[in-house]
Amino acid sequence: MPWAPDGSVTPTTPDWRETLGLLLSSTGEGVYGVDLDGRCIFINPAGARLIGYEPGELIGCNMHELTHHARADGSPYPEAECPIFNAFRRGIPCRIDSEVFWRRDGTAMAVEYSSHPIMDGGRVRGAVVTFVDITERRRAADALQRAKDELEQRVGERTAALETALRQVRDLAARAEMVREEERTRIAREVHDELGSLLVAMKMDVNWLDKRLSEQASRHPQAAEDMRARMRCKCQNMSRLIETAVDNVGRIITDLRPSILDHQGLWAALEWQAQEFAASAELALDWCMAVDEGLELPEPMAMAVFRIFQEMLSNVGRHARAAHLRIEIARAGDELQVTVEDDGVGAPPQAFEAADAYGIMGMRERARHFGGQLDICSAPGEGTRMRVSVTLPARPLGEGAS
Repeated sequence: MPWAPDGSVTPTTPDWRETLGLLLSSTGEGVYGVDLDGRCIFINPAGARLIGYEPGELIGCNMHELTHHARADGSPYPEAECPIFNAFRRGIPCRIDSEVFWRRDGTAMAVEYSSHPIMDGGRVRGAVVTFVDITERRRAADALQRAKDELEQRVGERTAALETALRQVRDLAARAEMVREEERTRIAREVHDELGSLLVAMKMDVNWLDKRLSEQASRHPQAAEDMRARMRCKCQNMSRLIETAVDNVGRIITDLRPSILDHQGLWAALEWQAQEFAASAELALDWCMAVDEGLELPEPMAMAVFRIFQEMLSNVGRHARAAHLRIEIARAGDELQVTVEDDGVGAPPQAFEAADAYGIMGMRERARHFGGQLDICSAPGEGTRMRVSVTLPARPLGEGAS
């Protein structure tokens, strides 16, 4: 197939060869042929342009040495291993999309190429190579693979985080159930040991009175008067037992839900709880409340703030070994902030992130339920500051329209 130096078909070429030449010239893919020595015998303009040459410059050149001499990483690519040459030396056609051709300027071009042997009378005369620049395709594929890898990594991270969160929720739920069961046991014990014993004592006194009253008619006047005096003492003792029972019932009810929270509101309940705790723990208390007492929170939010506050104080009592306690309640914009700070032994930050820090997890979950958060600042020997912030409703109860 004679080609002019510019890559076009000569005018003397038969019609079918003219048609073939026009076809090769019009295609955007690179097409070239090599003889058994690997020398170029023809190349279309698109193929020459892709590797930076004019068609006439490539005729007679060894195409492997010119454009396929090295792999993508720059390492030498021996001609004996080249799939293009195997196409005619071993009669093995191939289609490759993982290699590069080298341009005239020394840059590599990702290509997809196919090589097929040229047969003449049953003998191999050379090979025809078709190639196309797939740099953009490779770049897009690499970007897609990177995105896929990043997505898989993120999914893996999110899955691990979700598994951790679910495990913490299960642990917290189990801990909450255990705490509830312990509280039920404590209340049952108090009712049995204190109220039960008082009721038994009063029952015995009532039986005693019933028996003595039934015997009064048979007694002499003086004996009856002495018995009436004894019965009055017994009634007074029963009255004291009843007062003790009432006090115990009130204390148990207060443990379950302080009545002050319902009767006087959250702010009074917080101050009462702080004073009670400071007195029982023998701590110096610095109390600061900078909130309009007319501000009222919805009942569920008020209860959550109160329970978080109780847990903060409980944490101080269990771990801080402090001498001084500072409590500040303030409003910052649309947030209510309750801060409890002690001068105790403190703890490293990781102690508050431990898997068994159920009190901390419980406070955080209560705060998150109302769009808030719990912040903890602590270090060994430097005390601890806990601050819970909750978002106030757009128009809290008790506040008029502005």
